[in-house]
Amino acid sequence: MISLQSLTLRRGARALLEDVSLTIYPGWRVGVVGRNGTGKSTLFAAIRGELDADKGGLSLPKDIAIAAVAQETPSLPDLAIEFVLDGDVELRQLETRLTKAEAEHDLERIAAIHERLNVIGGYAARARAATLMHGLGFAHEAEQRPVASFSGGWRMRLNLARALMCRSDLLLLDEPTNHLDLDAVLWLQEWLVSYPGTLLLISHDREFLDAVTTQTLHLENRKAVLYSGNYSQFERQRAEKLTLQAAQYDKQQREIAHLQNFIRRFKAKASKATQAQSRVKALERMELVAAVHADSEFSFSFPVPERLPAPLIRFDKVTAGYGEKKILANLKLLVGPGDRIGLLGPNGAGKSTLVRTLAGELPPLAGGAMRDPHLRVGYFAQHTTDSLDPQASPFLHLKRLDPRANEQSLRNFLGSFNFRGDRAMEKVEPFSGGEKARLALALVVYQKPNLLLLDEPTNHLDLDMRHALEQALLDYPGALVVVSHDRHLLTSTCETFWLVANGEAQPFDGDLDDYARWLRTRDSTPGAAKPAAARPPAATRRDAAELRALTRPLREAIGRLDKQMTRLQAELATVDGKLGDPAIYESARSADLREALARQATLRQQLATAEEQWLATTEQLDALEAG
Repeated sequence: MISLQSLTLRRGARALLEDVSLTIYPGWRVGVVGRNGTGKSTLFAAIRGELDADKGGLSLPKDIAIAAVAQETPSLPDLAIEFVLDGDVELRQLETRLTKAEAEHDLERIAAIHERLNVIGGYAARARAATLMHGLGFAHEAEQRPVASFSGGWRMRLNLARALMCRSDLLLLDEPTNHLDLDAVLWLQEWLVSYPGTLLLISHDREFLDAVTTQTLHLENRKAVLYSGNYSQFERQRAEKLTLQAAQYDKQQREIAHLQNFIRRFKAKASKATQAQSRVKALERMELVAAVHADSEFSFSFPVPERLPAPLIRFDKVTAGYGEKKILANLKLLVGPGDRIGLLGPNGAGKSTLVRTLAGELPPLAGGAMRDPHLRVGYFAQHTTDSLDPQASPFLHLKRLDPRANEQSLRNFLGSFNFRGDRAMEKVEPFSGGEKARLALALVVYQKPNLLLLDEPTNHLDLDMRHALEQALLDYPGALVVVSHDRHLLTSTCETFWLVANGEAQPFDGDLDDYARWLRTRDSTPGAAKPAAARPPAATRRDAAELRALTRPLREAIGRLDKQMTRLQAELATVDGKLGDPAIYESARSADLREALARQATLRQQLATAEEQWLATTEQLDALEAG
């Protein structure tokens, strides 16, 4: 087990964790969550023995085998599969000893080594390494390529495969999905669920956390609290805790106000002096309950585009690719305001190529592409952060976009992305990956696009920022096309999906669960090249198509109701927050109180109606699917 005893960890002069005590037991799969900068990676460094505790202690079982993903990969000439195999240290040691024993004709040692190789599955190690690489998106021929030939993102996948290859007791994964596409994320999820050791997982992907973890370690305000359950269960438990804390805080504030009022009124009167003094002491002894600061640091919205022409883009038999290399053919697409499109498809199928063609970065190789003259594209790509000027500040980046804007308006805008005060004027160069991604996204938002193209926008963004992005996208009136491995973002913001596969992009009649099933069927069908190869017989397809036609309006209605309930709950929480402020009950604000109470009643009624409609529609859908 992993035991923390009054542990304090610092980075420089700043304490990230202070006086933390907890125990993690063998076999637990723990999601480590918290805002960026709360000490998650620092805790991992301490567990790996790379950072000493400033106070307290951290103990691990003796001889525990720890696997972690290296953050960098040298430009090595080693073949990729050999690099992955190196993750099994004992295997490599046995191979070296076997070579030496064979050279010395030591039959006894040779037999002992072969026996150990059999015990650890050494004879199947190469097949295991190949399976790991395939699951993470590597083609079969990539196994024999040198490590140096891969790009940075693919080297990170090699590092991950190497860590998974290690037969470890404890696996530490720090944002393992950042460089993966959705297919690889789904594969990794299944692999981790069956991992027999103890897992500590840092991730900002709530769907991934929900599927993999059984406990949640939340880091906040230099403390660490361990919750039982996955991320969604943690959210519910923490919400209940915060609600109770808020009620305790409000009650205590009323008690404090009462005591202070008594002290002010009677302290000067001799007859009441003793009683007043006792209340002063009571006030001093009172342990203050911390106010709840559950609000996110981020709150932004997309400015309304100046124009919303329809359609924005029309592709008619377009071929997309690079130079003479065709990636996608016969593209027939129409994108208009209000469209919410998620792109699905295997790695390398052409999702990013399609996005770049929609953005105008890649001219069509053939076919007709119509773009409205008032089309204004906001394009966030995986490499967008590389285009930031490292010597410029967030303020200067924004000022270059809009030289005529006044300083305060730019500062206000940057503040909504948590670039406040001096931070808005600092050079970008030392910023973290998450801060650079936030700035790049802010620059896209500021330009008032009517077509938003997002290619893996959530890499390096923490859960608060992802939530703020989702909320902003719900109210965005333009068109959205998104590629993401974050299933929560896809399901929250997309109403339709396109499947990019086999050189085509076609509407996908299903949800992400259907896509996951398609992937499994596709991978289990030898030589399957097209989705049709894994389809059921024609009669079954007709029945399935009829069922989808019947259920599609219900699914769309459920989606709309989900979004409506999310908006109502958010607004109701804001109103409840206002009513939780004692100041609103002052006589001078009686009008504000009446208005807030009326709005609260209206929202509760609207939410109740939406929930009833949601339940009724869901029951109809379940009945159709069951029948």
